[in-house]
Amino acid sequence: MRSLPLPLALSARLSPVIVLACAGWALSAGPAATEPQDSSAKDSRQTQTEKSAAPSATAATRTYSAAPAPCTSVATKTISSLVPAAKTAGKEIPSTDTKLRRTCSWNALKGFDYRWLDISFEILDSDSAAKSSYDDRLKEKSGGGAVPGLGDEAYSVVNLTTEDKQQTREGVVIARMSNALVVVTYNGSDFESKKAPSTDVINKGAIKAAKEAAATLQKADGQNAAG
Repeated sequence: MRSLPLPLALSARLSPVIVLACAGWALSAGPAATEPQDSSAKDSRQTQTEKSAAPSATAATRTYSAAPAPCTSVATKTISSLVPAAKTAGKEIPSTDTKLRRTCSWNALKGFDYRWLDISFEILDSDSAAKSSYDDRLKEKSGGGAVPGLGDEAYSVVNLTTEDKQQTREGVVIARMSNALVVVTYNGSDFESKKAPSTDVINKGAIKAAKEAAATLQKADGQNAAG
């Protein structure tokens, strides 16, 4: 058989080498060429994941997470003034969840003069939930007025009831502080005269207790944040 001319024979021997070389270049160059796209996609997916995991700026926040001890929320001298002859330690009312609701009660009879004081802290899930609860309570306690300088908003109402000719006057103060409610109930009767304390006495006493309780709530929250 005739041998191929040198140039043609050389070309025949080099052709497989060239093909393999081209194939190898394609294999090695392929991933490198697409790497920037894969990296970009990976970064994009990671960014989306981080965004979805990050808390929303509009998510509901809770300023107050727990109710403070109600029986020490008011100064002992205030208790002695509002509820003469009462044990200043008070008595905490059992609660199903003391983080969310706590109430302390004081009551005493000094001579024929009777007084009762309740202080409650209620912690709700959000400001809007507390606002809704506050508004609902105001519908039940109509006839009062706003209390300036107490919480985000506050309301005070005093009512007089008579049973068997015995008068009892009761004041209620409801204050909303972000996602918390401070509720104070203060009432009194005179069993000798059958009369009740004046509206001014009951109203001022309830507001004084509410302001002290509100200050305790704020202080307790600051201590929790520092801890």
